[in-house]
Amino acid sequence: MQERGYSAGGRGAGERVFRRAMRHSRRVRLLRVAVPSAIVLLLGGFMLSAWLDPLRLLVRLPGVDGKFVISGTKITMQAPKLSGYTRDARWYEFTAHSAAQDMTNPNVVELQDIRAKIQTEDKNTVNLTAADGTFDRKSGVLKLGRNIVLQSTGGYEVQLSEAVIDTGSGDVVSDRPVEVRMLQGKLNANRLEVVKAGEVVRFDGGVRMDLPPEAMNADGQPAVRQ
Repeated sequence: MQERGYSAGGRGAGERVFRRAMRHSRRVRLLRVAVPSAIVLLLGGFMLSAWLDPLRLLVRLPGVDGKFVISGTKITMQAPKLSGYTRDARWYEFTAHSAAQDMTNPNVVELQDIRAKIQTEDKNTVNLTAADGTFDRKSGVLKLGRNIVLQSTGGYEVQLSEAVIDTGSGDVVSDRPVEVRMLQGKLNANRLEVVKAGEVVRFDGGVRMDLPPEAMNADGQPAVRQ
């Protein structure tokens, strides 16, 4: 099936391409909310701080499973699992192959093979996977690296090779190529920025959107789905 592409360079052009193609789309509103909320809620500072807080190692935390291993100055939780409900009653689950903290640098948590799930407001499920990540408990900054995939049962998928998340503000920045697949088409860009806790999503640098013919109006403009 032939697809039509739209290319644009620069922040303003990238925003215009995205708005023209997806304005008023329910899936874009879902994307704006789900990208930061899935990352921040599942990998947020309050969870990771509770996980490997050295003062709480001997205390059983509700909803937390995993085995602790101490080797030298490093404390590692093997196969950690955290599950529960958000304040607005949406369930979540977080697992990893390991989560480690070096007592000589206690503010940094190292994560391997990250997997997370969260229920969205419209009862869809968002799944997040990442090969590894580091969380700075002092600054509240989470850095995810390699093979980051965010999928929703609502019909979209986001692929990144890195992401830097401020768990306090909910801002997300990726300075590496990003690909967003939706039922209405596909968008590629060299940079992604999510600000104001998901109210604004920017795509910069080499922005290209590919739309199938059925997503186009008769005049060749992207169709608008209410």
